[in-house]
Amino acid sequence: MTSYNYESFSPDNYDLASADGPEVGQKAPDFQLETPDGQMRNLLDFKGECLVLELGSMTCPLFLTRHDSMQKIASDYPNATHAVLYVREAHPGEAIPAHKSMDDKKAVASILKTELYDLRTILVDGVGGEAHLAYGSMPNAVYIIDSKGIVRFKAPWNNSARTRRALDAVLQNKPADFKSYFKPAKPGVVLSTAKRAGKGSATDFFHGLPRLIWNVLIKNNMRTFLGRS
Repeated sequence: MTSYNYESFSPDNYDLASADGPEVGQKAPDFQLETPDGQMRNLLDFKGECLVLELGSMTCPLFLTRHDSMQKIASDYPNATHAVLYVREAHPGEAIPAHKSMDDKKAVASILKTELYDLRTILVDGVGGEAHLAYGSMPNAVYIIDSKGIVRFKAPWNNSARTRRALDAVLQNKPADFKSYFKPAKPGVVLSTAKRAGKGSATDFFHGLPRLIWNVLIKNNMRTFLGRS
């Protein structure tokens, strides 16, 4: 639990060279998860033609950069279920530290509803990150899962424009084989996210930034372009 919920961010906390988790065509793992208000839900027990599942946290500037566009997708596609799997804090600080209990984690996850008015179902992963690890452990991945529980689209880094195109394809029962290139977080969102997280968050983020640029923005996008794992 200690190693999963790290106290300070480092690129070493993630295997940035690969993306584990279920692949397209495979059965998605199911988990019983809790909502911020204490209701129990099975991840794959959803209504609609498919599930659009985004992973994120309140200290992840990537997740918050995509928030408005993912909200628009949720509004535009009511025939699908849209959910957030709330995972560990990507860039913890003094104000939003690493989670020690489910109550702490649910309290932070509830900000998505109380302050950001998120339209989606919020599902809070366990403190040990069981569901997050099963879905690849990236901070802002996205999956589209059909009504049979089969993964139809997977992106280790959510690119909401490609996610929208993939959802269109899935709803038309077409292959969703779109390359999802990594797009960096908006600078303003990075700063506001670090401010909310508190002291230590920004320092750790900028300390690891050169490696993030190389591993994610350059190497990941080159691999995606070349079609290599």
